[in-house]
Amino acid sequence: MVLRMRSLHLPPGLQRLTALTCFAVFASVATAQDPFPQLHQDLNNSRIRIAVADFKPSAGDAATAAQKHTFDTVLFSDLQNAGIFDLVSKTMQPSAAPGLPAEINLAQWSEPPASASMVAFGNFVVQGGRLIVNGFLDDAKNTQFPLVFAKQYNEAAGNDSSRQIAHRFADEIIFRLGGGINGIAESKIYYIKQGGPNEKEIWEMDYDGANQHPITHLGTISMSPRISPDNSRIAFSALDMSAGFTVKMYSLLLDRMVTFSGGSNSGAPAWTSDGNQLAFSSSRSGHPEIWVADTEGRIARQVTNFGSDTSPTWNPKTNAQIAFISGRSHLPQLYIMESDGSGVQRMTDGGYASSPSWSPNGQFIAFAWDRKYGPGAPGGQDIYVMEVASKRWIQLTHDEGRCDFPTWSPDGRHIAYASSAGGRAANSRIMTMLVDGTQKHALTGAGADMPNWSWK
Repeated sequence: MVLRMRSLHLPPGLQRLTALTCFAVFASVATAQDPFPQLHQDLNNSRIRIAVADFKPSAGDAATAAQKHTFDTVLFSDLQNAGIFDLVSKTMQPSAAPGLPAEINLAQWSEPPASASMVAFGNFVVQGGRLIVNGFLDDAKNTQFPLVFAKQYNEAAGNDSSRQIAHRFADEIIFRLGGGINGIAESKIYYIKQGGPNEKEIWEMDYDGANQHPITHLGTISMSPRISPDNSRIAFSALDMSAGFTVKMYSLLLDRMVTFSGGSNSGAPAWTSDGNQLAFSSSRSGHPEIWVADTEGRIARQVTNFGSDTSPTWNPKTNAQIAFISGRSHLPQLYIMESDGSGVQRMTDGGYASSPSWSPNGQFIAFAWDRKYGPGAPGGQDIYVMEVASKRWIQLTHDEGRCDFPTWSPDGRHIAYASSAGGRAANSRIMTMLVDGTQKHALTGAGADMPNWSWK
């Protein structure tokens, strides 16, 4: 895959970076010499090579085999999705799966054909209604002190427990081997799903597309769900027949709507990372502007005054800046400003921009952009990532139809977005990819739109 960069070229010799360095740029701190390095095209030769053995079953209930299969499948998938590992194929692993550290022959795992640097393994049993899992991670190259860590999990038995324990064990491995950045296996994605002809409800799914289920049952058109940093509330906009689209608030703890005074003709809410404020677009002053309010909408202040401002997103690192979309220069463009409305900067140089999302580290903004918008122009709406400091950008999607609504994973290594084949909204589905545009795959079928990744 060739990534298209702006005319500002990178210094020579930076064609290939290690996977950890590559992702550290997006998830941590960019280097002073090269603040926005080109993501290399071939990650496989530099990722951590890890073998994930099927866990060894112990004598237990009849449910052990089925739940162990779920656990093994989810653990392998979580580590494969992480973007920092080269997973050893199951067909290249030794035939005997170890259940305890004393049972593993590291030479068999570290030498060809497995050639693993790390080995994840353990034992699994369902007994007396309890699911007990012992997981281990060994450094296959360290024959003297190979054990990196060990974990035991003891939960009520069930397929959901098997999935959750696999997620937790995967996240522990990712945290230990991925530079101290928390994994995302337990995170959620909220999105809009088409119901009846005039119904769009908020749905939730696991980060990998599993457990898709509705959250709201309002019987109206809901849009732009935004989960709070503590995962307790969802701010969104919904169509009210008397007030137009209005910012609403749904409590996941109470499983019902709670009060938010967003006023009529308001939408596109966005949380600060401390959960204390919401920015949103409102026409309460007569035209669309960016407003900031407390979490109940009672204390609100107008931040912009140009008449065509929407889609705010906070810099989650500082909560001191807001990126937004404005038509003040004719076609919608990406802008940033201080949270009080000062220091406005235009970031894009033409085309049609929409749906900004600020990265967890505060250095990048993902957004949708049709760079050649207009009659007869051979353009298309794709997902881009821009470095805020330099305004340099990289294009992540190509020839997928209409791509919109990017949202960052909490680890900063992945982006979910909506993709519509043929540009038709009915064909929209939620996709995910790594931040270099690789490992794209669908999380939902058609009829899903406007994803929002949880903060943790």
